[in-house]
Amino acid sequence: MASSLTCAGVLWTLVSLLSAAASCVGFFMPYWLLGSQMGKPVSFGTFRRCSYPIRDEQRQATIMLEQCGRYATFQGIPSVEWRVCTVVTGTGCGLLLLVALTALMGCCVSELISRAIGRVAGGIQFLGGLLIGSGCALYPLGWDSEEVKQTCDNRSDQFQLGSCEIGWAYYCTGAGAASAILLCTWLACFAGKKQKQYPY
Repeated sequence: MASSLTCAGVLWTLVSLLSAAASCVGFFMPYWLLGSQMGKPVSFGTFRRCSYPIRDEQRQATIMLEQCGRYATFQGIPSVEWRVCTVVTGTGCGLLLLVALTALMGCCVSELISRAIGRVAGGIQFLGGLLIGSGCALYPLGWDSEEVKQTCDNRSDQFQLGSCEIGWAYYCTGAGAASAILLCTWLACFAGKKQKQYPY
């Protein structure tokens, strides 16, 4: 199998795969914000949550159901900011994944990635990283929602955590976006081999 990538292109492929994986895993996991409610650990993502209160009819009391799940509807996401964050971050993750898989195919298919295509792919990665970074920046705007306040001892507000803390998935998503913007975009410029000029 012939590759269409230079040595820098192979490194670009590896970093692209790692960036996309970090961003996608962080985006999907509901550990962006960590707190507690009724003595049980609670965590939030942009569109998922772990541990939530339900009404137990037999005991006539509210109990915490300790399991993770996504919100039943898009409108069920606690704040408008988190809905926007979900769409923006998901789009960015999709773009990073698309370029990473294309780069992986470039390792096996000759003349798939030229210098020009590499630069376009780098631009797409820059846009994807920018979208994910924007989603990470929007996320704290939703900390004033009622669900988050209940989890953070009613002391949370926009950009104020109260008794909660930022979880590993938020950092993982941000790290994937930063590496896409800073490393992948630069490496993509040198990823493709110069195309042979055929005289006709």
